[in-house]
Amino acid sequence: MPRFLLDTQVIVHAYRAEGRLPPRVIALLEDAESINFVSVISITELALKTSIKKASMGEAEIRQAIRDLRLTILPFEANHAYKLCHLPLHHRDPFDRILIATALAEDIPLIGSDRQFKKYKGLKVIWS
Repeated sequence: MPRFLLDTQVIVHAYRAEGRLPPRVIALLEDAESINFVSVISITELALKTSIKKASMGEAEIRQAIRDLRLTILPFEANHAYKLCHLPLHHRDPFDRILIATALAEDIPLIGSDRQFKKYKGLKVIWS
């Protein structure tokens, strides 16, 4: 089964159907055969950014998005954190860096639009 890790913004745009996702990403999200992961880091990012008014997705909406999008929650584990020890500093956003490290440790593609993602050797990025 194909497996993918979703960037936080992909979750928001997919759930709110904001029309910002490329057709390829929509097809992957709708594919019943794929396993689409949401990291607990994305849940944390949304919670923290909502509390400081940089996002607007509270607990109930996050839970509903996970259900509606059929996402599987991926815990943050020690092997993900250890991958951060060797991650070059192409990107300064700590949440994105943790998602990158997680995708690398799990050897799964990261679905996201951030151009910095492609700078990381070995990271498979899916967007367009």
